[in-house]
Amino acid sequence: MYTDIQIKHADDLIRKHAPLVKRIAHHLIARLPSNVQVDDLIQAGMMGLLEASKKYEASKGAAFETYAGIRIRGSMMDEVRKGDWVPRSVHRNSRRISEAIKKIEDREGRDAQDEEIAHELEMTLDEYFSCLKDSNGGKLFSYEELSEQGDVVSDTLVGDTSSPDRSFQDASFKSHLANEIDTLPERERLVLSLYYEEELNLKEIGLILSVSESRVSQIHSQAAIRLRSRMTAWL
Repeated sequence: MYTDIQIKHADDLIRKHAPLVKRIAHHLIARLPSNVQVDDLIQAGMMGLLEASKKYEASKGAAFETYAGIRIRGSMMDEVRKGDWVPRSVHRNSRRISEAIKKIEDREGRDAQDEEIAHELEMTLDEYFSCLKDSNGGKLFSYEELSEQGDVVSDTLVGDTSSPDRSFQDASFKSHLANEIDTLPERERLVLSLYYEEELNLKEIGLILSVSESRVSQIHSQAAIRLRSRMTAWL
């Protein structure tokens, strides 16, 4: 049971930090498919804020805004993941591209080029770019989450996630992922850095690179799929 003082404190935190929910929602909506509604993100974020207000412990050292921001983002991402807006054909094409990239890079010993990938897939370059654009919906918001979704690897890592070795597997995965990111072509590496670390949207990145937003989307997708092709040992 919560005391009246605890309830009032939680209510005060929620009222004070409600604008934080809207700020995070509007920041994320620019990076999500058009059918994701900002109101849905805000509603999910408010649930995250409510949870944060109940579980926050000042003695742990983190500022409430920092702690709440993590909870809010997490709730919004959970809401996004519930929506299945990506057709199965898009997932299949992403896997085909990943397999083609791996085949070319294993054969040539270097980064696979756009034209080579399209040829391997028996597609025109425009058809290949169209597949990349389709696969760019609903990307993740941090490198840490790449292990949890289909951007780089499959839905889960091999093995029992409750195993005592899981923490070691996670650490090894992140180390391996970081190494693979460092080996990406320069432009792909830059797009990932600007998108995930600097939290710029595709339009802002396009202005920096002097290319269209659509082209940034293609580069982003290709980087993610290339990483997936190089992380097959973790599937």
